[in-house]
Amino acid sequence: MANCAIVGINWGDEGKGRMVDLITDHYDVVIRYQGGGNAGHTVVNELGKFALHLLPSGIFRPGVVNVLGNGVAVDCESLWTEMEDVRSKGVSITPENLKISDRASLLLPWHRLLDGLEEARLKDKKYGSTKQGIAPFYSDKFQKKTVQAGELLYPEHLKSHLADLLEWKNLTIEKVYNAKPYTMDELWAWICGFGEKLRPYVCDTGAFLRQAQQDGKRFLFEAQLGSLRDLDYGIYPYTTSSNAIAAYAPVGSGAPWVKIDEVVGVVKAYSSCVGEGPFTCEWFGEDAEKLREAGNEYGAKTGRPRRVGPIDLVATRYGVEVQAATCIALTKLDVLSYLDKIPICAHYELDGKQTDAFPFPAVLPDAKPVVEYVDGWKCDISGARKWEDLPAAAQRYVELVERAIGCHIGYVSVGPERDSIILR
Repeated sequence: MANCAIVGINWGDEGKGRMVDLITDHYDVVIRYQGGGNAGHTVVNELGKFALHLLPSGIFRPGVVNVLGNGVAVDCESLWTEMEDVRSKGVSITPENLKISDRASLLLPWHRLLDGLEEARLKDKKYGSTKQGIAPFYSDKFQKKTVQAGELLYPEHLKSHLADLLEWKNLTIEKVYNAKPYTMDELWAWICGFGEKLRPYVCDTGAFLRQAQQDGKRFLFEAQLGSLRDLDYGIYPYTTSSNAIAAYAPVGSGAPWVKIDEVVGVVKAYSSCVGEGPFTCEWFGEDAEKLREAGNEYGAKTGRPRRVGPIDLVATRYGVEVQAATCIALTKLDVLSYLDKIPICAHYELDGKQTDAFPFPAVLPDAKPVVEYVDGWKCDISGARKWEDLPAAAQRYVELVERAIGCHIGYVSVGPERDSIILR
């Protein structure tokens, strides 16, 4: 395989981590290019079950180099805690297989504080933040008021820079939110406690990636969240604060010259959503609870129950378009095995008219789902490993989705384990 991006097609939580873990044996370098610790990628392999938030999902493959690119929000405390947890389960993490871009910015403690304060101020109009500091972080980055990871290599410069930022940031903390300001001693203790531990992993990843490309190495780009949470193309303002689309991968990775040859878009066999915002196909009540339990739909980072519903072909087709997906991985098909009839959100109704176009965010809450049903298969398919192992009804469901979204489904997942996959 040539250079590839694995991206979410819908609201995130589609199963990107398990797909990265699955195909990393075809790649030499796995790169996270955006986002921070606000979403989890669940991976199940022979070492156990893991919920990764910042570490690239290639960390489990010997010989694979994992990179946190310049587009990532690097929370030193969360990252180090995650590294220690993964190490405790027998996974080796060294500066040889994990590299942090010196141009990535650090998410500081005040970013998490401000995230929580703003959500509290918004009350019933909140954005559904996980309160990991992502929006305040990216706001500061675009104001050019963040610390870059490379500054960990220059402590005296870092201390002076932090002092300048502290004075500016405390104005907001005190005057806008009437909260307790930070002190330099608190910030420096945090840097010494966590930042210094990561110093050996910080390097010029751009130079590393240039050399890797010259050596013929293959790159796998790992996105966080999905198309509908992209800052520019998602359900604004209920989005993340970075660009989750594949087109951003070269920029956020530190290798803007790289050409992406394949985009694997991950789609769940039904819909799930963590956080606020319009979710046209949403189920409620008993139907939602049954699906949520069958799919274990609880946030990997927060444990919050995910909102669920049938697969949304309108939103999925839109996600395929903005991601320029060349292949689809359909995950969690086995979860639908309990249903007699499989529901599908085939169209929307907006202003009394049926539409297949994904609406502008401002009018999306007015859209209503047009639901159709197909036959279920009512049997356990988790042991299927070949296309012909699937019952005819399951095959028809996959083929229907494929035709509707206009992109080949090359992978069908029937379980969380690495080998619970069917290649088409």
